[in-house]
Amino acid sequence: MLLDIKELSVHYGKARALNGITLHIDAGEIIAIVGANGAGKTTILRTISKLKRPTSGEIRFQNNRIDGMPPHKVAQLGIFQIPAGRMIFTGMSVLDNLKIGAFLRNDRKKINEDLESLYNLFPILKEKQGQMGGELSGGQQQMLAIGRALMARPKLILMDEPSTGLSPILVAGIAETITKINKEGISILLVEQNCRMALNLAKRAYILETGAIALSGEASELIDNDMVKKSYLGG
Repeated sequence: MLLDIKELSVHYGKARALNGITLHIDAGEIIAIVGANGAGKTTILRTISKLKRPTSGEIRFQNNRIDGMPPHKVAQLGIFQIPAGRMIFTGMSVLDNLKIGAFLRNDRKKINEDLESLYNLFPILKEKQGQMGGELSGGQQQMLAIGRALMARPKLILMDEPSTGLSPILVAGIAETITKINKEGISILLVEQNCRMALNLAKRAYILETGAIALSGEASELIDNDMVKKSYLGG
């Protein structure tokens, strides 16, 4: 088991955001967490990354407990989050944004090799490597955010709403990219409001409602579930 979360609860002040969340990810899986806005999806990712402190419960990564670690130690273990809204450095070049992804590494030769591999995956980033990140389109910025994560050589990518603000054509392209990344052996925890896309990509999925897991199972089965169809797939 790659990631194991047990009975995780999180509060913002007195308000409870997560209530006893239990989920797991095996190596090589794409796991989806879907739910409405405000259900607590992003809070799960922020708590794994240690950007948010849990109230109770535990998080283990490769059987090492990480819920007490500082964020940079979690990153060193191979967990990298791609936040909603991309959060690239708009005033820095594309190339510098990518290099920041490798800030914990000191293997310069392999960093350069990974950069070339990344340019093969996203040729547009090589073409625009000297431009400022803020000059890219929304879809290109999402590619840049994914590329920055890949430069860290992660074992697990936490991906928060990658389809937000993108056209259907670009969403399809991002979905294809997620599949390619996963085939390279990188596990992905995908948080999405686009339930159909998430369930088509994932092996397993968790349906989150008001901070608790309402339903879980194989994604191929959930996509045919009557409750999921009615609530998340437009009937």
